[in-house]
Amino acid sequence: MEDNRVWAFEESLWVGDAERYHELIDDECVMALPQPPFVLTGEQAIEAVSHTPRWSTVTFSDRTIARPQEGLIVIGYKADARREGSAGYTAHCTTTMRRLEHDVWRVVQHQQTPHPG
Repeated sequence: MEDNRVWAFEESLWVGDAERYHELIDDECVMALPQPPFVLTGEQAIEAVSHTPRWSTVTFSDRTIARPQEGLIVIGYKADARREGSAGYTAHCTTTMRRLEHDVWRVVQHQQTPHPG
């Protein structure tokens, strides 16, 4: 997957609807989020995130992409996200995606560390 598609994929997970989450998060995914229960897996992760309010906007900075092997992409970035009517959220994140078949990717790992301050 080309770099611009990687970032569009990731952005869609922040601002997309619950259906998008069900489509792109792998059943074997492990997520570490800054709220209890903190570490979520598989369907638990999909359901937890599906039921949270979606972000209106998100921008990524400090972006990095690694491709440690064919069919595996690891990204790291700083996210600045906003929801209508609430304070912004800044976090340092990583996401790992694996290719299942041509042009079919799923998230197998995601973590967010809130920015201090």
